[in-house]
Amino acid sequence: MTDPVGDLLALLDIERLETDLFRGQSPDEEESQRVFGGQVIAQSLVAAYRTVPEDRPCHSLHCYFIRPGDPNVPIIYQVDHSRDGGSFTTRRVVAIQHGKQIFNLAASFQVVEEGWHHQHPMPEVQGPETLGDRVEWRRKFAEKVPERHRGHFLRPRPIEMREIDPLDPLKPEKVSDQQNLWFRVAREIDEAPWLHHCLMAYASDMALLGTGNRPHGISWMTGELMSASLDHAMWFHAPIKFDDWHLYSMDSPYAGGARSFNRGSIYTQDGRLVASVAQEGLMRPARKKR
Repeated sequence: MTDPVGDLLALLDIERLETDLFRGQSPDEEESQRVFGGQVIAQSLVAAYRTVPEDRPCHSLHCYFIRPGDPNVPIIYQVDHSRDGGSFTTRRVVAIQHGKQIFNLAASFQVVEEGWHHQHPMPEVQGPETLGDRVEWRRKFAEKVPERHRGHFLRPRPIEMREIDPLDPLKPEKVSDQQNLWFRVAREIDEAPWLHHCLMAYASDMALLGTGNRPHGISWMTGELMSASLDHAMWFHAPIKFDDWHLYSMDSPYAGGARSFNRGSIYTQDGRLVASVAQEGLMRPARKKR
């Protein structure tokens, strides 16, 4: 019996080669031509966390995707101790393949402190109990997907997602840039709190990039669009238990210059804002084959 969550936890259990040097693997998937961006974000954050005192959770990360990751070879993560201060710790992580940098991440960690608090309210949307799973929704379109991609399209996922007003992935309509979905780790887990940050970082890259496509009625699955994450930033506002439902509320304020800018706010089911995300992505018309 498959266990996608267990596979993901194993994927994030990167190997320590030296004090500040780690090695990560990629899933064995024949359809994958490049490493999923959320995987590199999460593995880099794991590498950083393993060099930071346990009483300092991550409060922000900023990263750049520099080259496509090769899923057929390991990724080496090199951690630089940028600063170890009285309240804050900063780490820089460089991901390397084939002797070249493919990704870098800067993350900041802070001791837990009390302070003033305010937040924007959570949008009023349908609860996850009333919605169907994303994989079940995709089954409706499976016969239209090329057979070589069908297994990847329908495979069990470690992150359960339930979309509000999902679009046809092959013929999307032109709609508002606002997108909402519920997501969580697909089964209950008993892991350290910091790993829940890493799992949410992994999942934060799963739907955000497509938000900028919505006003234009385009999809990478039709072959008309070349898309990729260019950078990614995330702020953790509170402790996270990511095997509970969270609302991912996204929008895309701007697209232009073959790029889209996308934002996300992540709420617990009872309305607490626990994380914010921002990302710029490549949004280039695909070159037609002659």
